[in-house]
Amino acid sequence: MELVCDACGATYPEGDRQHCDCGETLWYELATDFAWPEDSESLWAYGDLLPAGDPAGIERAAGGTPLVRARRLDDYAGCRIRVKDESANPTGSFKDRGTAVATAALRSRGADAIGTVSHGNMAMSTAAHAASAGMDAVVLVPDDIPEERLGHIARYDPELYAVSGDYGRLYEASFSLAPTFVNSDSPLRVAGQKTTVVELLHQFDGVPDAIIVPVSSGGHASGAWKAVRELRAAGAIGSVPELHFVQAAACDPIARAYRDGAETVSPIADGGGETVAYSIANADPPSGNRVLRAARDTGGSVLSVADDAILDAQRELAARAGLAVEAASATSLAAARELTERGRLDRSDDVAVVTTGTGFRERPPTPDTIHRVTQDELRDRFS
Repeated sequence: MELVCDACGATYPEGDRQHCDCGETLWYELATDFAWPEDSESLWAYGDLLPAGDPAGIERAAGGTPLVRARRLDDYAGCRIRVKDESANPTGSFKDRGTAVATAALRSRGADAIGTVSHGNMAMSTAAHAASAGMDAVVLVPDDIPEERLGHIARYDPELYAVSGDYGRLYEASFSLAPTFVNSDSPLRVAGQKTTVVELLHQFDGVPDAIIVPVSSGGHASGAWKAVRELRAAGAIGSVPELHFVQAAACDPIARAYRDGAETVSPIADGGGETVAYSIANADPPSGNRVLRAARDTGGSVLSVADDAILDAQRELAARAGLAVEAASATSLAAARELTERGRLDRSDDVAVVTTGTGFRERPPTPDTIHRVTQDELRDRFS
């Protein structure tokens, strides 16, 4: 097991190193045979693809989330929709997959603490898994984080710091701090997050035409690409699905680079505009270049969708499929609709959209269809 740079091919021994000398993020290269397990109750079913074993004493069963055939969304999206619902993870997001693997690996190396930089789901996930494993957690958040998010993170009792200044610089600075910081695109986290797509393909029992994933730092997208590469190399799948990645239009540096035909992603100088998809608004994504490679390698794309389209897709996921997801998650369905309108996908295509986190932590819109009636009027209506 070694750490590899997919950009330049450099290799490093297993350890806490996270970046190549060329500046790109590393990932684990696992030389192993692979056969599909009988079930997928948790991500540990795919232990042959992971740099850590199923750990005794860490009581968080990440993975095993449903792949929902949401037929009532087909007309809306213009294709055959399946939803990979990552809100079913222990703390409500896909981040639990990376945290579970990172926590297990670090504890096996004798660590008694873990750190992360996050403004939401990853902070909650890291603090919760550390608590479950009997480890300390150090969580750094930007000082403009909404108060309700702070409350959700604090309930797991981490050592919590709200830090002023540029969020991107905070991410970079964390790698020189102790304990080991496992951030959005760290090798251990990517290794766990790839199980979203490994599990999806296992549940699909084949290969969909396309998989659509929201993208921020590029860590989850990296995992998706790593999953299809490894499974194809092992002969576990016969072809590779198109991987499409989606950002919010107000902050879309990777999509801009893709549209421009660039090989590298340039940060958005002013930090980008405000968006309802707050959790994926990353103006300087550390693994953005890898996302470009992933999209082009699989015949996919990187696109962005406007806030109106995101909110519309979020409403349709709830009203047509019974799925309450955060706004960032809804970008994947909005992207499916956009891609069919462009002619990239069509009605016969099987498309899996990944919804990355629960919407139950967001403040819902005020409903405009409340019927206020007396009990007599209610009897008249339903008798």
